[in-house]
Amino acid sequence: GGRARPPGLARSSPSRAAASTSTASTPRTRGVPPRRPPSRSRSTSLSAAEGDDGSVDPIDVAADPRLRRVRLSRALGVDWGTDLSFSFVYVRDLEPSGAASLSGEVEPGDQICELTPVAEDAEPANLIGAPFDEVMNAFASLGREVRDVDLVFFRGTKEELKALCAGEAPSVEDQTISITVIQNKGSKDETVRVIEAEAGCNVRQVLTDRGINVYQSVTRWTNCKGKQLCGTCIVNVAEGGEGTNRKSLDEASTLRENPDGYRLSCVTFAYGDVTVETFPPVKAAQWTR
Repeated sequence: GGRARPPGLARSSPSRAAASTSTASTPRTRGVPPRRPPSRSRSTSLSAAEGDDGSVDPIDVAADPRLRRVRLSRALGVDWGTDLSFSFVYVRDLEPSGAASLSGEVEPGDQICELTPVAEDAEPANLIGAPFDEVMNAFASLGREVRDVDLVFFRGTKEELKALCAGEAPSVEDQTISITVIQNKGSKDETVRVIEAEAGCNVRQVLTDRGINVYQSVTRWTNCKGKQLCGTCIVNVAEGGEGTNRKSLDEASTLRENPDGYRLSCVTFAYGDVTVETFPPVKAAQWTR
């Protein structure tokens, strides 16, 4: 006696990963490619259901109040992201002048579920749990004549979306991670603090919320407040770097003369246990420090 899943939603499989890119008139990549290519096969079907006439049925947004269908210009202005599975693509950020932001209907964290070109005889592409590359290719393959797209978003976490697809309550297992913070390493004032946080948390936000300074000098008061503009919230991810999102091209350029473990904490998301060091020594190229 399993529970029936809501109509119009495909069953999804659990996974975990991280990447990001932006979508304008065509997808615009700000991040570098993932560490490993996504699997071409998935253990469960993520395709939309077929109607009696063989056509693909769109997702029924009436199935849950967290689902919403929005018509937008294809120049979305969306920064896309995933967790460490390189699947379950969500809105990582919005460009203020982009169609998504201006609509007021899309928010960071929204999960993309479906894409339909606004064109004659166009069929929806069900993107629930789809690999990152598949979602980006869905946008890249839009015909030149397509000016607008209908998108279905889910407002909630990946676990909540999977639970909705399966008709089950979301699991809370493995959702808490440990961030070990080493402050003033190597000095007489060195301290170690262990923080429990939600998987997928932003490192800067977790640290600053707990009164841990990630800035040096006057940038503690003059920084950009986590908007990746000043390049001064540097931490060293000493352990567990494989459990964080990959550096974007912008971040890698900012930290180009520093060790690979150095990260801008404002754009670093932790999906597993990590150890970070505050105030690491930086190289000359980090002129803003």
